[in-house]
Amino acid sequence: MKSVKVGLIGLGTVGAGVARILTERKDLLARRLGADLALAGAAEIKPERLKAAPLEEACRTSRAQDILDDPGIDIVVELIGGATEARDLVLAAIARGKSVVTANKALLALHGNEILAAAAARKVDVAFEAAVCGGVPLILALRQGLAANRIQEMFGILNGTCNYILTRMSQDGMSYAQALAEAQQQGFAEADPTLDVEGIDTAHKLAILVSLAFGMPLNLEPISVSGISKLDPLDLQFAREFGYAIKLLAITRNDGRAIEARVHPTLIPRDHMLANVNGAFNAVYLTGDAVGPILLYGQGAGMMPTASAVVSDILDLARNLTQGLKRRAPALGCDQALNSPRPIKPLDEVVTNYYLRFAALDRPGVLSQISGILGQHNISIAAVIQKGREVRGAVPIVMITHEAKEANVRHALLEIDRLPIVSPPAVLYRIEDPNLHAAQI
Repeated sequence: MKSVKVGLIGLGTVGAGVARILTERKDLLARRLGADLALAGAAEIKPERLKAAPLEEACRTSRAQDILDDPGIDIVVELIGGATEARDLVLAAIARGKSVVTANKALLALHGNEILAAAAARKVDVAFEAAVCGGVPLILALRQGLAANRIQEMFGILNGTCNYILTRMSQDGMSYAQALAEAQQQGFAEADPTLDVEGIDTAHKLAILVSLAFGMPLNLEPISVSGISKLDPLDLQFAREFGYAIKLLAITRNDGRAIEARVHPTLIPRDHMLANVNGAFNAVYLTGDAVGPILLYGQGAGMMPTASAVVSDILDLARNLTQGLKRRAPALGCDQALNSPRPIKPLDEVVTNYYLRFAALDRPGVLSQISGILGQHNISIAAVIQKGREVRGAVPIVMITHEAKEANVRHALLEIDRLPIVSPPAVLYRIEDPNLHAAQI
C-alpha cells in the first residue's frame, strides 16, 4: 500500500485535534484514501503539548525545522497561527517541494498572494479549508461545487465570538461588556478579543472568500471594517421594533463593475435565515446565478470541527500525491486568479438602506429639521420611531431610509450633528433587506 507522510507544526487546540484524528481514525482514513496516511512527525515549542501528542518519541520535536528538513514528509500542516513566522515556515516548506495545509486566515489574507505564487512556481499545492468557517466545507463549495456559477452576492456570519455576544445581547438584554465577559468565561473569546470584536478576523476571512468567489487576488486593504464593541443594546431594541436583527456580517457582491467587500454590524429581516443563526455558530448565505440561494451553516471554530476541515485538506492533497498529480484544483479556483485584479468599491460609493438614530432635545420642529437635511442630501425616509420619553437625557429619533449613497448619508450626519438640538454623534447601521419599501414597513 502506498504511504503519504504528514508533518504537523503546532499542537495547540486545532493541532491536537488533527493529531487525534490522524491516529485514532488511521484505518478509516486509509480505507477512504486507498493508501496509508501517516503522521510522521510533529513540532511544538511547548513541552506539555508535545508530550501529550499521540506519537512515538522519535517523531516529536521542538523544532519546526526538523519537519521541513525531513525528506520523507510529503505534506506540511501549519497550525501555529500568526502571520510572520507562519509565512516563513510555509514558504520554506514550498521551497522544499512539499504541499501545505493551513488553517491560518491572517496568513492568507496578508501573504496569500506571495504564498500561492510560490506554490505555483514550485508546482505544489496549498489548501486552507479550515481558514474560513471551521468545519463548514465552504472553500470546497466555492472552488469546486459552485464552479458552474457566477457568484452574485454573499453574506457571512464568520466569527463565532461576535455572534455569541450579539445573541446574548439580543435575546437576554445583556450589555456588550456583560456578553463579552461571558464569552470569555465560556472560552468563545480570547483574553484580548480585539481581532474578533473589531471585525478584523472577519475581514481576513472575507478577503479569502472574495478571491475565491470572483477569481481575483487576495486583497485585504480596501475592505471596509467596523466591529461590534460600540453597539448599544438600545439599537438592538429599536431594530427589533422595525422587524430586524443585528448581525456582524461580511458582505460581498458583484455589481458588474466593481466588487463590494465590507464588514460591519448589519440589520437583516428577522425572518431571514441568517437572523436565526445564534450562539457561536457560523453561516454563509450566497447566491449563484445558476444554483440560486444557498445557506451553509455549522460550527466555525473549536478543536474537532476545525480539525475535521484540516484533515479533509490532508486527504485531498494525499489523493493527488497517490495518483501522481499536483495542482489538480487551483487554490483560488482558477490559475488566472492571481493575475486578474478587480476593483473593490469604496464604501462611500455603496448604495444601501440605513438605520439612523439621533439623540435630540424634546422640542417642536426637531424631526422636520433632521428630515430636511436628509432630504437635501437625497436621502428619503421610509419609517420613523420617535419616542416621547427621554433616554439618557434626550429623546431618541430612529429612522429607516430608502436606498441612499453612503457618502451622502455621511455628509448629512455631519451636518445634523452640528445642530444645537442634537447630541452627537448620530448612530448609523446599514440594512440588507431587498424587500424594503415604504409600504411594507
